[in-house]
Amino acid sequence: MSAHISNIRPAPDQVIVDIANYVADYEIQSDEAYDTARNCLIDTLGCGFEALDYPACKKILGPVIEGTVVPNGAKVPGTNFQLDPILAAFNIGAMIRWLDFNDTWLAAEWGHPSDNLGGILAVADYLSRKNVAEGKAPLTVKDVLTAMIKAHEIQGVLALENSFNRVGLDHVILVKIASTAVVTKLLGGTKEDIINAVSNAFVDGQSLRTYRHSPNTGSRKSWAAGDATSRAVRLAWMTMQGEMGYPGALTAKTWGFYDVLFKGKPFTFQRDYGSYVMEQVLFKISFPAEFHAQTAVECAFQLYQEVGHKLQTTSQIEAIDKIVITTHESAIRIIDKTGPLDNPADRDHCIQYMATIGLLKGNLTAKDYEDSVASDPRIDSLREKMVCIEKAEYTRDYLDPEKRSIANAIQIFFKDGTQSSNIAVEYPIGHRRRREEGIPELVKKFKVNLARRFDDNKQKEILDLCLNQSKLENTAVSDFVDMMTF
Repeated sequence: MSAHISNIRPAPDQVIVDIANYVADYEIQSDEAYDTARNCLIDTLGCGFEALDYPACKKILGPVIEGTVVPNGAKVPGTNFQLDPILAAFNIGAMIRWLDFNDTWLAAEWGHPSDNLGGILAVADYLSRKNVAEGKAPLTVKDVLTAMIKAHEIQGVLALENSFNRVGLDHVILVKIASTAVVTKLLGGTKEDIINAVSNAFVDGQSLRTYRHSPNTGSRKSWAAGDATSRAVRLAWMTMQGEMGYPGALTAKTWGFYDVLFKGKPFTFQRDYGSYVMEQVLFKISFPAEFHAQTAVECAFQLYQEVGHKLQTTSQIEAIDKIVITTHESAIRIIDKTGPLDNPADRDHCIQYMATIGLLKGNLTAKDYEDSVASDPRIDSLREKMVCIEKAEYTRDYLDPEKRSIANAIQIFFKDGTQSSNIAVEYPIGHRRRREEGIPELVKKFKVNLARRFDDNKQKEILDLCLNQSKLENTAVSDFVDMMTF
């Protein structure tokens, strides 16, 4: 006879309790974290403004029923949409991720913690408008920055030791978890509410990585995070209506997340929750490229200055024997691609394609992933010359929490026996170790993106506010968003 299964409801899983304790009780004391969060906020919104230039992105934005405007709803920056916060979270999330240009976190799992801004900003804006309509005080941008720091931390700390991609799950699961936790708090949830909501996020269906990998790479990767942060708002909202949670969501034998989706292994943790991730986060500043290739593209830019004049014609390319890209294991696993590249989503996740554009042009923009550029026959000719080789030291330093490098090197070997310099870059310009160099460039990037959507006076108004930490933090969220909508 089989043993009876106990129907005694267990205590909530400790991993979920720890998240709830952090969101409900932890006070952010780090000035560096708040300053970085401010820079992250403006950079993330700027990425969304640029994405609005792309019809493929714009076509999935807006209300489900054209013309719908939600009273006191959340507004979508850069547009005239005013939507319920669940749909607004999708809109904002899809915009900011579309061009693969917002921040990045690399560890056992990787991802883009600013993806959580979709849910955070939509809910904070909605609550602010609702409060004002009811004669209450609105939320401030500091509330948004605090939620961003905590969402970054949850997503990033979970990612340090736990690889979801190795079991076939997409990293947007971490957006769903982090957004659910902080949005429940914004909605007024208690610690118990956060536990219930996060348990539902783990029980929820999780995205496969199919759309990120050859031969199925496609545009879903550009809206998957918007979908995840939007789903988080839905789960948080349902929890606040009294929907129950599932205390053994992770650990339930046979039916829990660990047994069903994580090969029976519990999560492991390198550190407690604090403000580490926001302080260490990686910005994509100078060009849009999957982050494992950022330093490879910087290498290509340098080589363009040295030997670019030898790479411009078909006959010159024929004179190349091989191009060696020395890299780390994660890059080889994710973005080492040969053969046809079918769409922009395929190209911006191919280290050879990104490096080739850098070698041919000395720069790289989002437009370079479009068909009009990809049809240049020189690109595939150069890609065919490339070989990726893992360097063990690069892989070790990538995983070292004290270094967190993303190193790549490129060298070109010609058939006549000559060779280029072996150009190596360990830390990209968006790395914490290059903040002094990187932040002025990040501000320049924001200025360019503001100019895509706003007139000169509005650009100056937005920029002046965004560069003033204290003034921005004390600005009502609804007023802040109103500055950037039509």
